[in-house]
Amino acid sequence: MKKLAAYLLFLGLITVTSCQDNDRTDDPQDWTIPSDEIFDGGPGKDGIPSIDQPMYTPGTVVDYLEDDDLIVGVINNGIPKAYPHFILDWHEIVNDRVGDVRLAVTYCPLTGTAIGWNRIIDGEETQFGVSGKLYNTNLIPYDRMTDSYWSQIGLECVNGDLLSRQVETYPVIETSWKTWNEAYPNSFVLNTETGFDRSYGVYPYGDYITNDDKLFFPVEPFDERLPAKERVLGVIDGGVQIAYSIELFANDRLIQDGDRLVFGSKESNFIVAYNNSLGLQDIEMLNGELPHIAKDADGNMIGLDGRIMEGPMAGSALEAINSFIGYWFSFGAFYPGIEIYSL
Repeated sequence: MKKLAAYLLFLGLITVTSCQDNDRTDDPQDWTIPSDEIFDGGPGKDGIPSIDQPMYTPGTVVDYLEDDDLIVGVINNGIPKAYPHFILDWHEIVNDRVGDVRLAVTYCPLTGTAIGWNRIIDGEETQFGVSGKLYNTNLIPYDRMTDSYWSQIGLECVNGDLLSRQVETYPVIETSWKTWNEAYPNSFVLNTETGFDRSYGVYPYGDYITNDDKLFFPVEPFDERLPAKERVLGVIDGGVQIAYSIELFANDRLIQDGDRLVFGSKESNFIVAYNNSLGLQDIEMLNGELPHIAKDADGNMIGLDGRIMEGPMAGSALEAINSFIGYWFSFGAFYPGIEIYSL
């Protein structure tokens, strides 16, 4: 662990900080997760700095992204924003506003999970920061209003005044820059004017993404049903817990799982899930016809974000499902026994 912290300090990923944790984090009884499985990642609180004043470049003039670069996309009130992985790798949280939504884009590079969080809690606006602590090698953010600690993948407060409070999520779409830019050419893109000196474009964790045997911290339980770093879409919605591997979508595919519609393309690098709240019939994928990904028998053209972009129901939208993409091992650890969808 000390070697990892020293390595990250060398890279400039973390900074030395004098900010100390709240005393209650030392008491095992104050946590809803096993305190002996919470690890200090090394940097300390805010040692990995969140981006609190994000700056953007119009997508039409972006020259710092390659087609295959992954981004996390958000859309609200017709405003699309993209957050490149290569910036999130170094900051993990962006406190932002998209239209009328106060949003924190939380991203854990060790579990590959990007989740949008509502920053309004009990009617008050807060920011989230990086605590420096990890559980099952996953990011533990804290909120700056109450200094409570939250589990990113667990989607709840695990320590502090808001203990056991559920996270209110906001839909995000993880995909390649090429796919996002074709779907939303008017997007704004987070740029590297963050106020911090980081080696953006240099991945800080070596071969971590491609090495299934490399984990920096313990994971329990460790589910071996799929390769550890296989990317899956996990649907965690009410009592539903099910994972859809990107490998199911080697050819553009729509999976209709009851009322659940899961659209995916390994080539275009996206998986998104919605409830068929509009009762669409005879839906088929539209390969390579972005901004539309599918259409139904009545000519309703469906966009990446579930909106009906053209057709009789134009302006309406499919209901979003609480879901996010991550490495398989993380879903197996946080949701033991989670179902794996198979064709």
